[in-house]
Amino acid sequence: MKKYKITVDGQTYEVEVEDMGCSTNASPVAAPVAAQAAPAPTVTASAPAPKAPTAAPAASASSASGTKLPAPMPGTILSVAVAVGDEVKKGQVLMALEAMKMENEIVAPDAGKVEAIFVSKGSSVNAGDPMISFI
Repeated sequence: MKKYKITVDGQTYEVEVEDMGCSTNASPVAAPVAAQAAPAPTVTASAPAPKAPTAAPAASASSASGTKLPAPMPGTILSVAVAVGDEVKKGQVLMALEAMKMENEIVAPDAGKVEAIFVSKGSSVNAGDPMISFI
């Protein structure tokens, strides 16, 4: 067995590779594995860049004056169960959000009146984006 240290996304892993008896193939296979590990930091270096611009649309989308309910996670709006002007009770289902192939019910944190709805069925949201506003 040969041991290698591989770094992926800043995490270092120790990997053991078993020699399957074909010593002529062991050397060429080891070289590409080491070469593939090098591009990983390049990918992680570019990953944080898209996250910075996502904060700007969230700030500009909040135009209503009431209490805003932010998206708890990124996902797609499956349905909206309320309309502007509706009175809602604490715990009432407001909309359904699909995230990671799971349907999550978004409920009212408090009783109030729907002032504005910033999303519609089929729209995508990022974590923290305002979805609905109450007065």
